[in-house]
Amino acid sequence: MIERTELAQKIIVGSEEWCSLPQIGIPAIKVRVDSGAKTSSLHAFNIRAFSRAGINYVSFEVHPLQGNRRTIVRCEAEIIDKRVVKSSSGIGEKRYVVKTALRHHDQQWDIELTLTNRDSMGYRMLLGREAMNGRMLVDPSCSFLGGKVGSNQIDQLYHQHTRESAGLRIGLLASNPDLISNQRIMEAGEERGHRIRFYDVRQCYMKLDAEHPEIHYRGGKLLNNLDAVIPRIRPDLTFYGCALVRQFESLGIYSLNSAQSISQSRDKLFSLQHLLQHGLPIPTTGFADSPLDTDDLIDMVNGAPLVVKLLEGPHHRGVVLAESRNAGESLINAFRSLQANLLVQEFIKEAEGRSLRLLVVDNKVVSAVERQAAPGHFRSNRQEGNSVTAVRLSVEERKLAIRAAKVMGLKVAGVDIIRSRKGPLLLEVNSSPSLGDLEDVSGKDLAGTLISTVEKQLGWKRRLATPVGTPFEKPARE
Repeated sequence: MIERTELAQKIIVGSEEWCSLPQIGIPAIKVRVDSGAKTSSLHAFNIRAFSRAGINYVSFEVHPLQGNRRTIVRCEAEIIDKRVVKSSSGIGEKRYVVKTALRHHDQQWDIELTLTNRDSMGYRMLLGREAMNGRMLVDPSCSFLGGKVGSNQIDQLYHQHTRESAGLRIGLLASNPDLISNQRIMEAGEERGHRIRFYDVRQCYMKLDAEHPEIHYRGGKLLNNLDAVIPRIRPDLTFYGCALVRQFESLGIYSLNSAQSISQSRDKLFSLQHLLQHGLPIPTTGFADSPLDTDDLIDMVNGAPLVVKLLEGPHHRGVVLAESRNAGESLINAFRSLQANLLVQEFIKEAEGRSLRLLVVDNKVVSAVERQAAPGHFRSNRQEGNSVTAVRLSVEERKLAIRAAKVMGLKVAGVDIIRSRKGPLLLEVNSSPSLGDLEDVSGKDLAGTLISTVEKQLGWKRRLATPVGTPFEKPARE
């Protein structure tokens, strides 16, 4: 039994608390208290190991405040270990471990921290149970039992650590600033010291003129001085969005995906024909203009069941499974009577509702997941009940995704692949892939990879934290 006096000596904390890490120069940081996690972790980037007087250290930079990439604290700490830590999604990552002092309210003690990029997480620091053992009791219904830190105090504490952006001028061309993918790209750009701004495609307008071409944003703001744009254009804005990207390109402003590549990828029929012309495999597909040819069209794709796809359908919609021949005929005739262009495609039964999404950036597969359709559904998308897990790719699948992105001319592409008895088949190549699921599962900073590609294309090198001493050589086996 635990004595009352022993309980009284423990610190009562809520699910989130303000703490500080005084030894490494972080005066205030909002911490997620998680007794379900064994280890504690701190958001860190530009992580570099080095040696000083025969002792191994690590230098790193920290964004200690949520939603703020202009405030940066450079830290150094002695390395006490390097271990594999599994994330909540089950992905293992080798991290440096440091020991430093944690201060909460009026008490201070040493804890171990692993260093990792927590950009896709809500909190900059996670406090695990090893750091709490014997000292804390958690009341998950409460927050900030150790006291709150106000915005004025935060400004005073971090005034000397806040810098103005001095990097590239980047525009994110999209429609919804609240989408997780768009937020992550904005955060990644700011983290690397760039001036990145969100521009709603619909609020941009152009002046076509041989001598003084211009692009304006709402209120008359001139956008001609941007260094680069990252287009994330939704399907129903493809025509205008591509016209806008072409105007940027004509001004010599780099676009991560070109207008031509976006336009090609959005035309489902053209993209399939283009992939086939380059020897890339797709499911057997049929296309016709007259509903009188419905019967033969179904035979082309090996009969029912078959998949019917609208050519102009929005992303993840306009795709229907016809389980019988009669259902297929009815669907095709109904769509054709509405003068809707459609494709029919063979149904890959052996896939059992699974498909692969690979993210290709600058001719490299940087992340991949397997999507499993919800029970009762034939394909995976964003609907409730789907599962997304990490997947091990074959060499053939990896090469297929890279070739598909290259054929479509895309620097950034979400490539959807389905596994069949004939081998991997391409379903779609998407020019504006979602990053959320991929980052959650892989634990990688994929938004940062997009920004790094822009930097590479423009020959811009960002400033790294400069460690003191000589480089620390990692063991060859690591």
